[in-house]
Amino acid sequence: MQAFRIVFSVVYVLICIGLIATVLLQSGKSAGLSGTISGGAEVFFGKKKGIDDKLAKFTEILAVAFLGLSILMMVVLK
Repeated sequence: MQAFRIVFSVVYVLICIGLIATVLLQSGKSAGLSGTISGGAEVFFGKKKGIDDKLAKFTEILAVAFLGLSILMMVVLK
């Protein structure tokens, strides 16, 4: 049981660090007046897919992994 606790803890810390890093690497969604203008332009010209979309998807994956591992650790490692 101690080995599971160590493995879960190491994976949990790595997921936490990855989640923090991906959130901090994302650009802000609103950038004042320029964000308003570019948001209106996205409606007409379409949204460009780039690194922000990939980071957002990776953030979602890490958040689900974080939640799942948190629940798993709570249930298994009481």
